[in-house]
Amino acid sequence: MADIRNDFLGIKSPNPFWLASAPPTDKAYNVVRAFQAGWGGAVWKTLGEDPPIVNVNGPRYGAIHGPDRQLLGFNNVELITDRPLDVNLREIKEVKRDWPDRAVVVSLMVPCEESAWQKILPLVEDTGADGIELNFGCPHGMSERGMGSAVGQVPDYVEMVARWCKQHTRMPVIVKLTPNITDIRFPARAAQKGGADGVSLINTISSIVGVDLDTMAPEPATDGKGTHGGYCGPAVKPVALNMVAEIARDPETPGLPISGIGGITTWRDGVEFMALGAGNVQVCTAAMAYGFRIVEDLVEGLKNWMDEKGYARLDDFVGKAVPNVTDWQYLNLNYVVKARIDQDLCIKCGRCHIACEDTSHQAITQTVNGRRHFEVIDEECVGCNLCVAVCPVENCITLEHLTEGVDPRTGKAIDPAYGNWTTHENNPLRVVPEPAE
Repeated sequence: MADIRNDFLGIKSPNPFWLASAPPTDKAYNVVRAFQAGWGGAVWKTLGEDPPIVNVNGPRYGAIHGPDRQLLGFNNVELITDRPLDVNLREIKEVKRDWPDRAVVVSLMVPCEESAWQKILPLVEDTGADGIELNFGCPHGMSERGMGSAVGQVPDYVEMVARWCKQHTRMPVIVKLTPNITDIRFPARAAQKGGADGVSLINTISSIVGVDLDTMAPEPATDGKGTHGGYCGPAVKPVALNMVAEIARDPETPGLPISGIGGITTWRDGVEFMALGAGNVQVCTAAMAYGFRIVEDLVEGLKNWMDEKGYARLDDFVGKAVPNVTDWQYLNLNYVVKARIDQDLCIKCGRCHIACEDTSHQAITQTVNGRRHFEVIDEECVGCNLCVAVCPVENCITLEHLTEGVDPRTGKAIDPAYGNWTTHENNPLRVVPEPAE
């Protein structure tokens, strides 16, 4: 059986699944229940200065559902913990004492002043916690006060605070990055420059999930008014994966440890983050939607997949997909594919035809010899994958790789050799090989 024990920045846990800083980690009661269920670690919900922060007394969450009420996206306007600092610190100490094999990392957010960090860091260190995570990502409420994403959006501030923390604590420092920025590589580079031991991402995305058309108020609303919140859940996973990959392949942050966060619901989601360079993963929305026991499926699924693939340890596949992430200009332009429809599986719903006819390349028939029949027209098909995406029958439409002959769409011979935009004849800036002497 695969060994899924995790070592992230020297913080050991029995598996790579940590609960992210959020309502599920707001108190000892929750964290203990999570550890009993099998979670490898928890990032304690963000602590701040006393007196504790004040949260709204009404709805804090909004949601976007699929047709079957499956939770696709989630939004919250909740601030950092509203429990007294001394109560949190006491509970953290007790939990770490009682669960020494689990990772306990403490999320922190205080004003962007060195004295504020100097004051709180020894208090956290005294709990025996394994590390700290600097919340530079929360996009609502606290950012208006100069904290959270207001810091994370300014690389100079990220570097400065990371450096303060490294100077005033012995604990490993993780910087949690905000996705509300154009290029995630800049704050990641700043965190590393400031001495941070690693980064975690993504925090939530600034958002409004909907509007109540009866009250004309954004959701969730407090007394008829709404505000932007932080978006998370399965819908943000593609954004998070891209940002993790951008940091993992950035030559200026080689080997920077990453804790992946963002829409992780299944074991496969977790593996995808780790394949793109994350040393472990943090989960929140899925636990809020389905309960702590989902960790059983995460652990079992990960072990089974690793056994099937022959991976003995997590390090055997962490970052394995990173070399295959490239810039568009290096994609193989000689790679030709055509869609193929399995007539035995086709239910003749016509969705592939409509999608292709109305919005793409008019490359799928509707009738042949007077019969309802859907078939790919190679002379028009560019292999865009739209028909595969909209087909309701799995594996009914696939893409075939053509390796020889002539592409009936372009009339050009298929070149089996790799060729990209940097050398393409249509590129006015192409690199022309030097003639042989």
